[in-house]
Formats: sequence, structure tokens, C-alpha cells
Amino acid sequence: MASTIEKKEHSQVVISLEANKEEWNEALKKAYSKNKNRFQVPGFRKGKVPYQLVCQYYGEGVLYEDAINEIANSQYPDAVKEHDLKVVSRPEIDVTDINEEGIKYTITVYVKPEFELGQYEGVEVPFKDFVVTDEDVDAEIERMRKRNASLEEVEDRPAQEGDTVTIDYEGFKDGVAFEGGKGEGYNLKLGSKSFIPGFEEQVAGHSVGEEFTIEVKFPEDYHAEDLKGADATFNVKIHAIKTEIVPELDDEFAKDVSEFDTLDELKADVRAKQQERADKDNKAGFENETVRAVCDNCEIDIPQSMIDNEVEQMADDQAARMSNQGIGLDMYLQYVGQSMEDFKKSLEPMARVRVKSSLVIEKITEKLDPEVTEEDYNEELTTIANNYKIDVEEVKKSIGEDSAFIKDSIKARKTVEYLASKAVKVEPKEPEVKEEAEEAKTEE
Repeated sequence: MASTIEKKEHSQVVISLEANKEEWNEALKKAYSKNKNRFQVPGFRKGKVPYQLVCQYYGEGVLYEDAINEIANSQYPDAVKEHDLKVVSRPEIDVTDINEEGIKYTITVYVKPEFELGQYEGVEVPFKDFVVTDEDVDAEIERMRKRNASLEEVEDRPAQEGDTVTIDYEGFKDGVAFEGGKGEGYNLKLGSKSFIPGFEEQVAGHSVGEEFTIEVKFPEDYHAEDLKGADATFNVKIHAIKTEIVPELDDEFAKDVSEFDTLDELKADVRAKQQERADKDNKAGFENETVRAVCDNCEIDIPQSMIDNEVEQMADDQAARMSNQGIGLDMYLQYVGQSMEDFKKSLEPMARVRVKSSLVIEKITEKLDPEVTEEDYNEELTTIANNYKIDVEEVKKSIGEDSAFIKDSIKARKTVEYLASKAVKVEPKEPEVKEEAEEAKTEE
């Protein structure tokens, strides 16, 4: 098989191929065998019409599409291998000539773009370490107090913000009860903003046993079409009022919520854990900014097909995450009033960044060729097992002892770590608010 390629703009490659008379005739016969049950000619049973009669009765062209695909499927992979093409799009076939000598055709594809690396060692990266403060520790301790709070019934005063009230309620629009507007024995925390604006504020001030009516207006962007912007009334009855009692902040609290005997020990542990998380976030953030800086030093003409593929992957990932929460992506988009097309369009900027980062890291990895040890490999398998909460032996059975994909992932990570180790940390620039304000003033 002879094949030639022509490189065009935007990483497009046109592969020229041909098949001789014998190869073409063989492909036509295979196309006939594949489709013979479709052909009907008077005097013959379905599937029994001879090849020559099919060509006479229907015209040989009826077999061309499948025959062309037959030829291309056998020749295209060899051509890709021969010219070492890294294809990133679906092949598009175009027949240039069919005659008694055979067939000539082209296959157009997009390949990974060729580009020059810019500076990737010693790039300047704006960075500021996050250090845990006393305020951060106190805030976490306060959250622990809230989580361990108890609710006590209140009978000697009306409900107020922060209380949890047990209520019955029923909503009416134009005097008619509407669907989804009724609840009994519902526990509502006042100030949580879990009900429509104005509802919780009007419940406050009423006492246990009171029955009253409140008036509200549904938001213009409310999810139920018939209630958008509508005036409504709710009949409400309070059955109980409970107030939150948080534990005292002392050594007894520390003993109750942890393995520590004193509040100081608990605070020290909270600080250590917060700083450990902060250090991981600092490292990840610096690595991400380093990759961004390295990518900024490269110009890459990325084929749209690569962006489209990444968008599809991101959309699928989002759908999978939502499915795990019991929500369909289509249903969610319908709820927020966004089409699938617009949703995917919104993913394009991030998809472009991800594709560019992947291409740059891949190229630098090829230059650095970091070593992957057996220890590296086993650590990666252990991480995967922990993430999916399965035994590491199951991962080994599924992935194997020598997965190229896993090794490539480890190499890419080592490349990013190398780039970060060579990067220069610089103070982030303060936003130039004054200058922007002056510019706006000048324009006025």
C-alpha cells in the first residue's frame, strides 16, 4: 500500500491512499456479503441475489460506501503508523477517483500540534503561603461547638432568629392552595434562608400554639413557572420553639469531642491538621500556577477537535458527579434554564487551558524523561485503592503490574513537581484598583 501525507494549517494532515483493481473488487465483494440480505430482485429470494445481478439491478454504486470503509479500515491504521501521526480527530474520507484500475482517496485528520517550548525552568510564579492563624483555629473550634450543640425547648418567649421552630404551614395563591406549598411538623431554622424571602422573618415574633397568616412574594426566578413573582399567603401554626445551646469552651468540651484532655491540646491538634491541609493546598496551588506560567510562555495552535473532545469529557464527568447525587445533568440544565449547547460552550475556556497544559507537560516530560521506580508505581496503585476504597490487590488485578497509563501519569506528576522546584516564588501584585478607577474617570 502506498500512502503520502500533506501537512496543512492548524495541524491538519491529508493522507493520500489508493487500492488497486484486485483490492477494490475484494472490498466490493465484502460489501455485497455484508448487505446481501437487503437486496430484492424479482425471481430471487431475499439474500440470494447474485453479486453481478445486484450490480446490474441497483448499480455498483450501491456498494461503494461500505466498500470504501472496508478499504479505509484496512489501510488507514497502517498509514497512521507509517507516518507516526498522533491523530486527535475522527478521520474524514474523500474519494478522488474510482475507475477500472481501482480507487484513490484521501483521509483528512487533525494531529497533535507541533510547537516550541518557551522557558520552563526558573519561571516566576506569584505565590503567598497560607499560614494558619489563631482566628482560623478559633473558627474551627466554634464550628465544633455548633456541631455538638443541643436543642432545648423554649416556652417563655416568642421565636427569634437562630431558633428552630416546628410548624405546620399551607400556602395559597389567589385563595387557592398550590402544589408543594403544604407541610406538617416541619423543622425550620429561622435565619437559615431556606424558605422564600420574608417567610422566616414573619414567623419570628410568634409563640408556641399561635396560628397566623403571613404574606410573601415569590422571587422572579423561582423554579415553578406559575409561582414566579406571585403574591401568596401562608397559614402557619407553631408547635414548638427550640433554641440552640452550645457547650462551654473548656477542658470538658475537649474531652467530650476528642481524645484530648485539655482545650489547649485540642487547639494544638486543630492547628496542626489545618496547617497540614494548608501546606497541601499551598503545594497544589503553586504547582498549578507554575504550569500556568510555563504554558504562558508557549504559543500553540490547538485543533478545535481537541477542545471539543475535552469539553465532551468534562460534560461526561459533570454528568457522572451529578448522577452520584441522584440528579440528571439534563434535568439540572432544564431547571437553571440552560441548553446543553450553552453549557458545553461555557466549558470551552477551561477545556482549552486543560488541553494546552496537557500538551506542554507531555512535551516537557519527553525531554526530562523522569524515572518511575517500582516504589513510585506501587504508591500510585495504593493511592488509587484509597480513593476508591478498595483493596490494592484488586487495583493490581484490574490495572496490572506494568500499566503504561499509570507510568505516564507518574511521569507527568514528577515533571510538574520538577517545574515547581525550579520556579521562583515572587510576591503577588496588588490589584491596581486606583489606576482602573482613574481610567474609568478619564473615559467619562
